[in-house]
Amino acid sequence: MSLGDGISHPNILFVVVDDHRADAIGALGHATVQTPVLDGLVRRGTAFTRATIQGGLMPAVCAPSRACLLTGHGVFRADADPRLDGGPDFAVRLPAEACTLPERFRAAGYETFVTGKWHNDLPALLRSFERGRKIFHGGMCDHTAVPVRDLEEIRRGEPARVGGGFSSEIFCGAAEQFVRERGRERPFFAWVALTSPHDPRTPPAEYRARYDAAQIPLPKNFRSDHGFDNGELEVRDEKLAPKPLAPDVVREHLANYYGMISHHDACLGRVLAALRETGQEGNTLVVYVSDHGLALGSHGLLGKQNLYEPSVRVPLILAGPGVPAGRRGASLAYSFDLYATLGELAGVSVPPEIESRSLVPALTGAGDGREVLCSVYMGCQRMVTDGRWKLIMYRVNGAERVQLFDLENDPDECRDVAGEPAHAARIAGLCARLEAWQAENGDRWWAERRRAAGVA
Repeated sequence: MSLGDGISHPNILFVVVDDHRADAIGALGHATVQTPVLDGLVRRGTAFTRATIQGGLMPAVCAPSRACLLTGHGVFRADADPRLDGGPDFAVRLPAEACTLPERFRAAGYETFVTGKWHNDLPALLRSFERGRKIFHGGMCDHTAVPVRDLEEIRRGEPARVGGGFSSEIFCGAAEQFVRERGRERPFFAWVALTSPHDPRTPPAEYRARYDAAQIPLPKNFRSDHGFDNGELEVRDEKLAPKPLAPDVVREHLANYYGMISHHDACLGRVLAALRETGQEGNTLVVYVSDHGLALGSHGLLGKQNLYEPSVRVPLILAGPGVPAGRRGASLAYSFDLYATLGELAGVSVPPEIESRSLVPALTGAGDGREVLCSVYMGCQRMVTDGRWKLIMYRVNGAERVQLFDLENDPDECRDVAGEPAHAARIAGLCARLEAWQAENGDRWWAERRRAAGVA
């Protein structure tokens, strides 16, 4: 596709962050968090406000979510070894036959660069990028003691060293250096993967001081406890604060969380300034997305091991040539739809067998998004939504439970209406759509449920 301004092969700056809730951006209506750089991206680009992840089959949801972004596949195909019952919380191994997004751009002649967190297998990293600096291979670490290696050091099997400075400064600094020092013979694809705002949430003092915990509003859906066993109440994330949750404790967590976001917002600003100062802003598509959201007090939970909106919905911003300015994309989309979208915007062919669907029709107004979205969490939770109605199904210790929310009138999921007789047919319809999706995608949880019911 040749873009409207004649740029057929724009640069790609792909920024993926860790744990950023979709609502925690000032320009998208959050009254507390300060994100001037992201606000600028929202104003000059399109923000897809209904972007959702497809979940994960392990507690470290970031690994399968990033695998989906990289492969353009859903959660059951992006992982070479999917599992329902956990396993090591380290990495997801991408299928060897899957051509990653940066690998595809590399084959199309792009200069590919990586910095930051890589929570997938090293063979996939090495085949995807030709250059890389300050790479952290793992899930989480102390933000002031990040073990990093350059790509060539990984190729040689050398040990990691502690990078100097704060994680967001290290990674954005490497990206800024790449932007300023690279040649201009080829367009670039840069994968910049931050560990912020993942815990330990320890923002630099200047950014923590911006937020008075005592004045921070609690989420509208705050609860002191979840109210029932969702199958994952004892995971590490849920132990970051005493239960039941105390309002003042959650406010302190939120103050640190917002400080982390404001800090990485400023660090990202230096990368965007480098694009502008080197004359590359006009031909660079900027992508900002998170691997998942986070509860942080919503629904009596703290982590991302659930299927409520704060955890499965993510910020997804596109800005640059060919992208309408100031738009809000309300189309239902998976975050991994970026694979096909960037391919179409940049004129890079993508394989027809991937599950990613281009968002370009939604950008241009020529089409809409998906009819339904489904998400999974391990063997205990499944979700389906048609945009307005959302059903979450739980299977814990052999017992099943459903929740139903009207997202149009109850976007914070405060009122479960599943028990109201008037919604029986609606629940049956959503269950049928979920089961169809599960059958199509090879969901072992669905197959086990059918076997337990005596259905072949």
